[in-house]
Amino acid sequence: MYKIVLLNGLKNSFPDHYEIREGTKGSQAILVRSQDLHNVDFDDDLLAIGRAGAGVNNIPVAKCSKKGIVVFNTPGANANAVKELVIAGMLMAARNIHQTSQNKNHQQGRQ
Repeated sequence: MYKIVLLNGLKNSFPDHYEIREGTKGSQAILVRSQDLHNVDFDDDLLAIGRAGAGVNNIPVAKCSKKGIVVFNTPGANANAVKELVIAGMLMAARNIHQTSQNKNHQQGRQ
């Protein structure tokens, strides 16, 4: 069973052979979004730190490298969500959905 820590409210969607832990002590992996890990003392059991997003500026990479801890990030992991948001924005702008919604709300306020 792998022992992992989920920081920044990351959701547990892992299979049963993962044990989700509260603290980093005795954990084999840390998954983090934006929490600063520069002042965290890493246990000797820690094997990897995964960053949910681009960049690793919140992770002390040099310190991890000296301890043999693998650090990686997930650039582009939210690419589909960004594409969907852009398309939705384009459709809303092309069809004047925002202005129509504002006009309707304004008219309902008068009645």
